Amino acid sequence: MDFGVVLQTDPPAGDLVRLMTAAEGEGFRYGWTFDSCVLWQEPFVIYSQILAATSSMVVGPMVTSPGTRDWSVLASLFATLNDMYGNRTVCGIGRGDSAHRVVGLKPSTLATLRECMHVTKELAEGREVLLRDKPVRIPWVRDGRLEMWMAGYGPRALKLVGEHADGFILQCADPAIARWTIGSVREAARAAGRDPEGITICVAAPAYVGDNLVHQREQLRWFGGMVGNHVADLVARYGESGDVPRELTEYIKEREGYDYAHHGKAGNPSTEFVPDEIVDRFCLTGPAGAHVERLQELAELGVDQFSLYLMHDEREQTLSAYGSQVVGKLSG
Repeated sequence: MDFGVVLQTDPPAGDLVRLMTAAEGEGFRYGWTFDSCVLWQEPFVIYSQILAATSSMVVGPMVTSPGTRDWSVLASLFATLNDMYGNRTVCGIGRGDSAHRVVGLKPSTLATLRECMHVTKELAEGREVLLRDKPVRIPWVRDGRLEMWMAGYGPRALKLVGEHADGFILQCADPAIARWTIGSVREAARAAGRDPEGITICVAAPAYVGDNLVHQREQLRWFGGMVGNHVADLVARYGESGDVPRELTEYIKEREGYDYAHHGKAGNPSTEFVPDEIVDRFCLTGPAGAHVERLQELAELGVDQFSLYLMHDEREQTLSAYGSQVVGKLSG
């Protein structure tokens, strides 16, 4: 299993570069950031600094969206970084949540997301593609490579992953949800004539190593609220008794709005509806041994990478604990 770390691009950017460099030293191969340019700083500027400070770390957004940048700009950003640092980027992408909503946009349709993935990948890898009915190619790209890893929860999104994406990002570490989503992705891949094992499976969730479970839950409760934004959209589309597992849908019944000013932050007041049970299932808490056990269970389900969100008050301690007590037991 590979390991990645996910951070927000809060200023000062130098602090983020320092943490990513430390993560590589602890055995983390991937460095991810949020991509919501009003709430945080522009990530692609910072990726250049991370790539310069590390030797082999792969960087990318978790996740970008079709509506944040023109697709030619998005492709050129990845292609430029790859040309400078040797194909060390990956594009995590979804329909768009905070980056869209804080500027008055709705999440993109799945049809738009599919087209964006195709256009961005083709351009970033140097091939000609139709963009707004015009043939476009980035002429300076040589031997470019960009994998598209799509995030999603619902049946139609999972089908799209299986049919078209290079990787699948599940933002939740609940084994029951992982089993259902991974199975759906692989079934769609088989139906499309693709190799199901060729799709990289990445689970991303907060992790906090320690013994004070009460404190850990309060620090990580924000994550249930973030996932709840997507689940609310699923319930609106499929209903509470639709194809989406009850493990995802039941807990949002008490949800009442969401303030993106606190998005992804410990102590988010919009997440009081999230029960302890959801924090325990969606996140990794407790001593390092408990993390190893959960990750081994996820690995048996086919998870290739675990990327941990470090949005709590002991980031360095958890990073160090993973390096000394977790990564070596699961990597390889």
